Amino acid sequence: MALAGLENLDLKLIIFGGKGGVGKTSCAIATAKALSENFKTLLISTDPAHSVSDCLEQQIGFKVVKIEGTSNLSAIEVVADEALSVFKTAHQKELKKLLETSTNLDNDDIDDMLTLTIPGIDEVMSFKTIIDFIEEGEYDKYVVDTAPTGHALRLISSPKLLDEWIKVAARMRWKYRFMVTSFSGSYHQDEVDTFLLNLKKTVKRIENILKNNTKSEFIPVCIPEAMAIMETNRLLADLSTSGIVARQIIVNNVMVSEGCDFCIARRASQTPYLNQISEMFSDFNRVEVPLFAEEVKGHKALNRLTSVLFGRNVDADKG
Repeated sequence: MALAGLENLDLKLIIFGGKGGVGKTSCAIATAKALSENFKTLLISTDPAHSVSDCLEQQIGFKVVKIEGTSNLSAIEVVADEALSVFKTAHQKELKKLLETSTNLDNDDIDDMLTLTIPGIDEVMSFKTIIDFIEEGEYDKYVVDTAPTGHALRLISSPKLLDEWIKVAARMRWKYRFMVTSFSGSYHQDEVDTFLLNLKKTVKRIENILKNNTKSEFIPVCIPEAMAIMETNRLLADLSTSGIVARQIIVNNVMVSEGCDFCIARRASQTPYLNQISEMFSDFNRVEVPLFAEEVKGHKALNRLTSVLFGRNVDADKG
């Protein structure tokens, strides 16, 4: 089987997730390379380890760069701390006024608070960065390489976290609004109200994309090992709870050769797990990727992976 439906014109966001070490990064990059043949594609890494640079053998960083040897593929490695810093700089006036009008903190305390990192904000800023790119509309496809399962799930749940923060801020503003109305008889919305309203709209936009199966797709990557299978099953259950449906799964590092004693033994050890995967994920389009002899790194190796994922011939010598 091969990956299907990713070239659908309505599909914008493709997210890869799974246990650490199963090959999410290489699968995400190979998919992005394949899509870039027909679509202007942006590859986004939210993994703090940022293996995309290593896999592509090109320095990426927190800035969109053109991928060498391709015509329609660019990439960025999102650095959550930098994304948060950009957000704070852009909205410093609104954030400061929110604290000035809703707390008893003095200016020094407010300045100190604005330098703090908010727990869980990493995933919020990462996903907001993704949505900002999508709304700019410069690319046709956005392929996201996430960190291991826990981070991916926090990324998916980031709209809920941001919504809770907005609700707290809105309650703080309501008290301020009540006080102003009581003394002056009226209240006029200001930049803080507009800021919170725009954040609320951002939450809705994220949810609308994530839960729209025609606009986004989550592709788990698994390997034929017990722990990976269990973690993938939990991941899919959590995704379903969040209203996100996955339709296909990549089973990576499958031993297909029987040319040596090690290969035979390895294949035999994987067979029960492959059967288990077939039973547990019978409703999924399952794409089996063989265990390559060499590390999937650089364009030639990535092109070989692309040929497997999409079931078509790809020139391994082509960039």
